[in-house]
Order: sequence, then structure tokens, then C-alpha cells
Amino acid sequence: MPSADLSSVSPGRVFALVVGIEEYEVGHTWNLPGAARDALRFAQWLTGPAGVPPAHVRLFLSPLESTSLGWDAAPRLAELRGTCRQARREEVEDALIRDLPECDGDLLWIFWAGHGFTDSRNDMLLPYADARRKDGRHLNLESTLRWWKSDEVGPPRFRLQVALVDACRVKSPPGFGTSDRNPGGTVPRRHQFTLYASREGEEAQNLAHRGAGQFTEVLLQELAEKTLDESVQGLVHIARSMQDRFRELEAQNLGWQIPQFVRDRDWDGSSILGGDALGTSRAPRIDQQAWDQLRQLFRKYEHELPHRTYDAYRYAFEIADCDVPSPFLPAGTLTEIVWDLDGRQGRRTDLPLTVPFVRYLAGSAQETDPAWAAELDAWVSATSKRLGVGAFALPPATEGRPELYVRLKDGASEGTYLTRMLLHHEDFRNLFEPEDPLDLDAVRRELTVQLLDLAGGDTIPGGNAESRPFRGVDRIEFDVPLELIDTEFESWTLPIGRMSKHRELGRLYEVVVRCSGERTGVSHEAWLQKWRWFMAHGGLHPHAVRKLTDADVTKDLGYMLQDDAPPVCVLGEVSDPWLGEFLDGVLDAGVPIAVWRRGGPPVPDGPGGGLAHALTEEAGIDVGSLPEKLKRMRNSRSTSEEPPSWRHPLALLWDDPNRRPGPQSLS
Repeated sequence: MPSADLSSVSPGRVFALVVGIEEYEVGHTWNLPGAARDALRFAQWLTGPAGVPPAHVRLFLSPLESTSLGWDAAPRLAELRGTCRQARREEVEDALIRDLPECDGDLLWIFWAGHGFTDSRNDMLLPYADARRKDGRHLNLESTLRWWKSDEVGPPRFRLQVALVDACRVKSPPGFGTSDRNPGGTVPRRHQFTLYASREGEEAQNLAHRGAGQFTEVLLQELAEKTLDESVQGLVHIARSMQDRFRELEAQNLGWQIPQFVRDRDWDGSSILGGDALGTSRAPRIDQQAWDQLRQLFRKYEHELPHRTYDAYRYAFEIADCDVPSPFLPAGTLTEIVWDLDGRQGRRTDLPLTVPFVRYLAGSAQETDPAWAAELDAWVSATSKRLGVGAFALPPATEGRPELYVRLKDGASEGTYLTRMLLHHEDFRNLFEPEDPLDLDAVRRELTVQLLDLAGGDTIPGGNAESRPFRGVDRIEFDVPLELIDTEFESWTLPIGRMSKHRELGRLYEVVVRCSGERTGVSHEAWLQKWRWFMAHGGLHPHAVRKLTDADVTKDLGYMLQDDAPPVCVLGEVSDPWLGEFLDGVLDAGVPIAVWRRGGPPVPDGPGGGLAHALTEEAGIDVGSLPEKLKRMRNSRSTSEEPPSWRHPLALLWDDPNRRPGPQSLS
């Protein structure tokens, strides 16, 4: 192939596609603060020091409402603001496939900041802002670059093309499918320079606190005030300088994980950084014997993942001092997950990532399937000895938390309830069960007695003299008839301290409601299936949560929610007249977890507004932490001017089918 002609390029013969996506239609769990701002900062360099005319830049931004883009940072950005469009498929592809190829230019820049995935061929898939759960519309960048290098783009246009991508390269979620473009013949004198922020299977760090991707941050520091010619002719040097900078960040513990340039090709198609791009170590693979044994062991869970599979996946990366590549599992079977782990990068040359993964599964199965757990432990021991696996910390013990379980069942007369209170810590211990039904005031008084008694310094039930003092419970679960599900149990008060001061239960404990009596028939099976899915995949999976509004509450709601294992949690932004039908649909579908605002009307989305906004942490909504999250929210509310999310208290349905006492009472 002829060497690239890097002679001076006039800024007037340069065109660019610049994309930054922070908000996706697929849902708030995909929010990526800073990506749109990164794209605008790159456009600022293009139209500033590089001198590219703003009319030659096709800018597509989909920012979050809370993002301050900084259009006033440079005079020429004002011209871009008028032509900037949303980063939807139709608009972006119209520019990239129909508009730009017809332009008369020598150099094309492509800059993309957002989420990134890989398909079965390891092609880079860049989802558009209008990507949805079952319509993962995306740009196949590898395929598009092949198309741009072909004679589909009329020669001699765009002899030089640069692609800079600040995105992850993790396995694509369900619904993405594949897209491809049929290139024509390759144009010999057309050259491409490509640099991606991460190696296949790894994430690129997003510095949320600074509203920037780490790759873009370092890139712009390198470009700084460089002119167009200085940057084009110095791109190889810039990439190598970025490599050195990432090494410094790692040494200072400021790097998420050293970004690894899987796509690091100079103008002539040679690797810029050579061999292992950053000289980092790679985790070893397991041998054929280990594979054969695992296939036998995994047959038991061929059709359904065991509990805590995602936690095991996460632990494998953490114990190897790597960042977890995704908030969801890369595949649906244990064998496929191990295949994924076995091909990934790791920092320890003595630890195949599969070994800690299997070790965690063994620990999680100790109680539910001790025979399988023993077989997994034996595999870990034999494989570790044969492959010389180094020592690693064992998974943390999953100790049960002390909880008070309050079961209410309709009594013979209206407004009274058969009552049972039990303490749960590893198993259930009966505390209180009168023969006669009680009204809610009597239940409240007895609950106060039990809580104060539990806080009095007894030892853990079944513990010995060396057990830590048992000073109460962490959570109170109210398992109630349907008509009580919207009762404000968290607002019940408990006398505490001097001067008969009272505190709300919801500010002292995690308070949840349950409705296990409604889980019957088909609903019961769906309930078990959804909880198993939650236990296997974890609470950060993008499909775990579904937001519902009044418009979603129809007679078919139960069928819609029961259609698949997820969602396991629904957020009900529903007004009071629709609450009953909303809860009916949730219970009919077997959904185990739900959050809704009592009393409506729902608060609009926006800062301090909707449920999704209120419950989202930096990594998204973590379903597993919702009981603790709501308790923190109750304790952080202002006493003077309550934010909109506290105009009505939030209710949490948390119905764990694996944590129920036996049915031998409440007759």
C-alpha cells in the first residue's frame, strides 16, 4: 500500500462528524454524563486552533437536561449551535452516508463519545440516542469505515480519514442484532487513522464528577493549541504520548483502568503502540481439562443461571484488580459467561478470571446446593494446583441481616387482623402471635414493644456468649392483605430517648411492604421466576427496572409485565385514581419489587422530580439497594422546604419469595 500523503491540508478542505450522547431512549440506566460536553469540546478545538469552518462540522448532541454544555466557551461555537441536531439514527446516517461523501474534502474527522458495544465479530457498535430496548439501532463503525475506504465514496475525495472513539467495547445487550454496509473496492490512496479508548471487552472511564471521558480529557490536553497540520502529522506521537499519560494516571491511582487502544492503527495500517498496546499483563486462560470439567458441572444450570451469578462475575474482575466491564452479564449461560471471562484482559498473570468466578459461585451455593458447591470447590482446587494459580482473597461472607417480619391476615371482623411477629436472622423465631385479631392501633403498640425489647441488648438468637450484642433489627417487613398495601407503615412512630421523643419507623429502619397472600397460581410461578432472574443478574441490569405512568395502566398491564423475566422492579409514576389498577397489574404479573408515590399526583421528571431521577445513583438505579436508598432519602429530607419528591411519601414493595416463615400459624 502506498504511504499516506500527509502534506499540508487546508482547513477549508476538512469536514467532520462529531457525536456526543448522554441520554438514550432505552432508559435512564444508560445515562452518560459528560459525553455531549466532550463532543462539543472537540468541536471547539476543530473550529478553533484547527481552523475548520463551522459549516463543515456536522454536530449531533443528545445531552442530559442537567448538562451545561458551555456554548459560550468560544465565539465559533455559536454558529454550531444553530446547526446542532439530536444524535438520532436518521439524522446521523443522513450526514455520514449521504451528505458528507458528496462534499469535496481531503480530510474527514469522526469523533464519537457515548456508549459502545461489540458484536460477535468484535465490530464496534455505537448506539444512537433513539436506541430502545428491543430496537438497538446503532452505527456499525467498523463496517462504516470499510465503506468510507471503498470506492462507494468517490475518489479522490477524503484521502485521509481519522476516527477517534471514546466508548466502551463490551458485548452488546439483547436486541442489538447486526448491521453492515457492503463496501465496494478499496481505494489504494485512501488512508485511515483509528484510535479507540478501550480494548474489546473493557470499559472506557467516564469522569462523572468532571463531566468528561478520561480518553477525551487526555486527548484534548494533547491537542491543546495544535494547528491542523501539527495534529494530522503528529497523530502517532499524540497517541504514544497519551499512552505515557495513562501510565502516569495509573501510578497515581487516578486511572479507572489503563485504556487500551485495541484499534491503534497509523496511516499505513500498522500498530501505533505495538504488540500489547500498553505493556500490561494479560490474565491466563484455563486449559482444556478445566473446560471439559466445567461443561459437566454447568449442565445442572443449563437453562437457568444460579443465584448471584452477576455478583460472581463482578467479583472475578475486582479480585484481579480490574474494572467491571458492564452492569449486566455478557451472556445467558454459565458456559458462555466463562467463555467471555476467558478471553478478557486481566492484570494478574497468575489468575485466570474464571477461577474466582467459580469460587464465588461455590460460596453462594453452600446453603442451597451444598453438593454442587463442593464440586465447584474441588474444581477450583484442582485447577489452581495444575495451573499454578496465585492466592486470592475469598469472597466476602453473605451474612443475613436481622429483620422483623410482621404478618397480618384478615380477621373475622372488619378492621382486625390475625397478627404474627417474627425475628429473622438466618432462620425465623416467633416473637408474638395472639389468638385474637388486633386492629392496626394494637398492632402498632405491640410492634413498639417488640422493637424496644429487641434493642435491649440480647444476643443473636442461637449465638453463644462470644456473639456480638443483638441491638435491634435493620429492616421491618409488613406482609399484609392487598387493602393495606398502601398504608404508611414507615410513618408509624416509635418512642425513643428522653422526653418521650418519637421517631418515624422509616427513618430508623428499612421499611418495606409485602403481599405474599396475593401470589397464587400463575402469578406465583412468575414471582419465583422474576426473583431468580434478579438474584442471578443483579439490580443494575438495564432491563431490571420499568417505569410506568397512567397511560401504561390498562387491563393488559399484568400480561405486559409478565411477558419476560425482567422487569423485576417497576417505578409507578401513577396518580391516585390509577394506583389500585397499577398494584393489581404488578401483583398479577409476579413483579416482586415496586416503588410508587402515595397520594399523587406524580411529580414530573426533572431535577428533584420523578422517581427515576430521585432513585438514580451514579451507576444508575441499583434495585438491590432500594430499601437502604429510601431510608436515606427519608433521613435527608428538609424540615423547612421539602423537595418535590417528598410531597408524598414513597412506598416500597419488596417481596422476597425465599424469605418467608412456615405456614404453621395464622390459622
